[in-house]
Amino acid sequence: MSEKILVFDSTLRDGAQAEGISFSVEDKIRVVETLDKMGIDYIEAGNPGSNPKDIEFFNRIKGIQLKHAKLVAFGSTRRGGIAVEDDANLRAILETETPGVAIFGKSWTFHITDIIKTTLAENLKMIEETMAYLKAQGKDVTFDAEHFFDGYKNDPAYAIEALLAAQQGGADCLALCDTNGGTLTHEIQEIVTDVKKKLKIPLGIHCHNDSGLAVANSLMAVHAGARQVQGTFLGYGERCGNANLATIIPNLQLKMGFHCLADAELAKLTSSAIRIAEISNYALTGREPFVGKSAFAHKGGMHIDAVMKNPASFEHVSPEAVGNERRILMSEVSGRSTIIQLMNEVDPSLTKKSKETTRVMDRIKELEYQGYQFEGAESSIKLLIRKELGLHKPFFTLEDFKTIGEQTHTKDALSSSAVVKINVDGQSEINAAEGDGPVNALDKALRKALEVFYPKISEVRLTDFKVRVIDSKSATASKVRVLIESSDGVDIWTNVGVSTDIIEASLIALIDSIEYKLLNDEEREQY
Repeated sequence: MSEKILVFDSTLRDGAQAEGISFSVEDKIRVVETLDKMGIDYIEAGNPGSNPKDIEFFNRIKGIQLKHAKLVAFGSTRRGGIAVEDDANLRAILETETPGVAIFGKSWTFHITDIIKTTLAENLKMIEETMAYLKAQGKDVTFDAEHFFDGYKNDPAYAIEALLAAQQGGADCLALCDTNGGTLTHEIQEIVTDVKKKLKIPLGIHCHNDSGLAVANSLMAVHAGARQVQGTFLGYGERCGNANLATIIPNLQLKMGFHCLADAELAKLTSSAIRIAEISNYALTGREPFVGKSAFAHKGGMHIDAVMKNPASFEHVSPEAVGNERRILMSEVSGRSTIIQLMNEVDPSLTKKSKETTRVMDRIKELEYQGYQFEGAESSIKLLIRKELGLHKPFFTLEDFKTIGEQTHTKDALSSSAVVKINVDGQSEINAAEGDGPVNALDKALRKALEVFYPKISEVRLTDFKVRVIDSKSATASKVRVLIESSDGVDIWTNVGVSTDIIEASLIALIDSIEYKLLNDEEREQY
């Protein structure tokens, strides 16, 4: 059996401190459920002593039974000069009734004397007494040694004393925190190696990414002996973020030989990343290691040829291991054999010499001449292939649509509305919606109408919208290319539309996007 590394996720606390992220109570519950299903060991869910939202969350979560994870409440050691029993923050932590707690304390003399303004001896008492108090309440206690690496570099003897105080108090794990994110990788290795010799209980690592090294530092700490890894699921966090667990976990498991998740749970990594990004309202760039849309995307012709012969030639791990997929991009440098690979997903018997292949190629050339560009829009290509091979049955027909834009009474504000009429198996449905612009209104109206027949359409939302003028010489009569990226919280896909009318181009891409979602759902149900 591979040695176990405990995974400690702090997306709901550290991640919530990221600029632009604000979790509602419902959001926090959905994140907990996602992480639990994936097999994360500890979920640090907030500081109940800091705000009413976290108090409400902990009250709500008591009624939800987690299958794997231990829920963790976060707080600090007791305040200086008072008894642990009288500390309001510690009482708030105990009222959450979580099985785990994470307590941060000072290990850097500068912070003790200049920031919290107490004595070095009192700080050690604060740490030890808090650990002992919480252990007596039956809690699984992690001590987060805040600013540990800076503290160690300034005064190694005292930084170690802080850890020994937590150990003496009964802490279950000592997490070494690179709170300022400024420690270099070789320093992490040297310090963790030294600390491990002097402590009896397991060490953890908690890195911030201010030097761009949070993942590397976390891996090096494990290499040096840490057995708990803390981070946020997509690296969300204050300033430059925290260590990215979606990158750390597969590196530990697939490359370093440790065990973090069951193989089936590791295969949920990509879908979990998409779901958490959706809940956080943060768009994935696509270039995230392991889970990004482009992580296993191949464009160069020679690269594609090599990958088709043996994926290991240009892929460091199997995309399936982390729940991702290989993508062969259509482009002027990818080679026309790319399209054969996509066609073979539908009909493995087709070859370059098949008449069907020629027909698909001719159609693609015709569309490219009209201004289409299919790189990054494989879902549109897959639909096109099915249509040309006579294998596509439309899920609906758009019979009519109308958009209206007008100035509102609000200063400088424009509102748009749209009306659509669709037909599904001979049954018509008319619906209308308002939106921020005509495309947004069309998107809402179309999905409202389709939800009558296909309820899962409610899962889809538009995550990106790009417009590019193809021929600027024609001024306002120019063709435009619209790329629409959509997500249902499990997958992300992109579709393309081209027209001299931006509304029509957007509608082409929108319809393809919905058709692709419905086709994917149908295929999942079949398997």
